[in-house]
Amino acid sequence: MFELVLRAPEALVEAVSDALSDDLDALSVSVEDADAGTDAEQALFGEPGMPAPRPGWDRSTLRALFEDEAAAERAATLLLAQDWTEGLSLQALEPVAEQDWVRITQSQFGPVEITPSFWIVPSWHEPPAAAERVIRLDPGLAFGTGTHPTTRMCLRWIATNARPWSRVLDYGCGSGILAIAAALHGAAAVDAVDIDPAAVDSTRANATANGVTLNAGLPDAAGGAYPLVLANILATPLKLLAPLLAGFVAPGGSLVLAGILERQADELKAAYAPFLTLEVSDREDGWILMTATRMA
Repeated sequence: MFELVLRAPEALVEAVSDALSDDLDALSVSVEDADAGTDAEQALFGEPGMPAPRPGWDRSTLRALFEDEAAAERAATLLLAQDWTEGLSLQALEPVAEQDWVRITQSQFGPVEITPSFWIVPSWHEPPAAAERVIRLDPGLAFGTGTHPTTRMCLRWIATNARPWSRVLDYGCGSGILAIAAALHGAAAVDAVDIDPAAVDSTRANATANGVTLNAGLPDAAGGAYPLVLANILATPLKLLAPLLAGFVAPGGSLVLAGILERQADELKAAYAPFLTLEVSDREDGWILMTATRMA
């Protein structure tokens, strides 16, 4: 493969990226801050409820991969010849060294400690000696590998509040990691639901890999009352789902919500106030875990 490296002002980043991907057969396109590591480095943020981040930095570096040198040269020639690309400059056009991409990717994901005795471990690692409970989970298409604070907080809550729940609902299950954790910590029956069929398939495969039995399906597979309801989504859908999720909680049962930024706590409390009293139970890196208990 060959890499084409271009320098572009912010105004050209989106259009050039689209041209490389859609018209010039680039295999991938990445955008970086050309001033990264200097005093001029800029941070672009994209958080729920905040304005969308800008498409690029004042000076952006675009890296596009091509199958061969001819394709990379053709892309550079065509782009630099356009009137609308004034300000775009060629930085490099060079071969990409052969690498073991599988090994490189795997090296980025090691075992994740939830508690001293409960770990998330990729299939290419051995579990730590102290691990009494282990979820085997590899990065995939569905959200939830145990590396994000929202997932870790939910898993920590399950581990520290474990009991023989008769039924558990994981609403928005992603990879199924919370559902599997509940099953490993005493749940007799677990329903894991998601609007994304790929997430449902991922949950089923991960459950099988971990030797647990659960019912994975689309949201209409959930029904009845549950002693434990888990939902690690985002604040906006959690607010919209307040009547539904609260309605699933059995008398004496617990509701555990994540995907919420600290500044969104009051919004969630207000949304659930007609049904349950939410409180902040955990915090990590700007994210919070909120829980409520229905009176028996």
